[in-house]
Amino acid sequence: MEHPTTEELLASARVVSLPMRVRFRSVTHREVLLLCGPAGWGEFAPFPEYDDAEAAAWLRAAVEAAWEGFPTPVRSRVPVNATVPAVAAAGVEPVLARFGAVTAVKIKVAERGQSLDDDVARVAEVRRLLPAANLRIDANGGWNVTEALSALEALAPYRLEYAEQPVMAVSDLRAVRLEVQRRGLPVLIAADESVRKAEDPLRVAREDAADLLVVKVAPLGGVRCALDIVAQAGLPAVVSSALDSSVGISAGVALAAALPDLPYACGLATLSLMDGDVSPAPLLPDAGWLAVRPVPVSEELLERFAAPADRTRWWLERLERVAAAL
Repeated sequence: MEHPTTEELLASARVVSLPMRVRFRSVTHREVLLLCGPAGWGEFAPFPEYDDAEAAAWLRAAVEAAWEGFPTPVRSRVPVNATVPAVAAAGVEPVLARFGAVTAVKIKVAERGQSLDDDVARVAEVRRLLPAANLRIDANGGWNVTEALSALEALAPYRLEYAEQPVMAVSDLRAVRLEVQRRGLPVLIAADESVRKAEDPLRVAREDAADLLVVKVAPLGGVRCALDIVAQAGLPAVVSSALDSSVGISAGVALAAALPDLPYACGLATLSLMDGDVSPAPLLPDAGWLAVRPVPVSEELLERFAAPADRTRWWLERLERVAAAL
């Protein structure tokens, strides 16, 4: 693939600010830079706090999507989970209602300023509303080892499928996994940040620190890079998103559709948390599934959700810096 020049990237770039239905990761508006290339649209949307070095992988993923396209899929649709942010228990039902029929739910836990009692109440409410669903929790590395083990003891009775990144360090992740096994708790341990934010994304597999991987296209540098990491790790994978527009979601769907095995529902239904999109045919789930299909982008929606001038300038300057570093 011939890579575009910085000038070509800047000429094709559009910046939008998409409103969120609920605060998620302290975000109320998700800013996204889109690139249009010969293969379609790509999304460059590393969170603002990420430095240029970390953002480079996100740009490689966007260029792959827009200039190269995706690998041939092996399935025509992928299963997805609902996502419940760290809302109060009373707020769980309206969040779930936005996703329609689902068979799996990811629940955010370990939110700053909240307690384990808040997490238990949230998980219990999801289980009450969906007694047959597969539940998984995501702590984003918010606990230490002691806190994680106490939390998993308290939450295991609600039949968790797995716990995603309960602690941040790989050594701590391994310690939690071994102790969970020793105690006989029926909870698998999944690695997310230890893969997508690591200089060595395969370390968790080498050190037996996780039972499965959560992989995201953009932080890993594209669909093909993510496929290679999963193959080398030799662990089951769950494909997830990073608060993307339909353009970014389509890359996650492409990865999930190309994996040889897909044993778990994917975290690709996050568009349900947003109150705007760039596509007139947004990638929203239908009875817990997302179709593998192209995503059209609307000029009218690009204009409607255009970011303010100062934020557009910030993103274009960021794009120029990161492109130069590539």
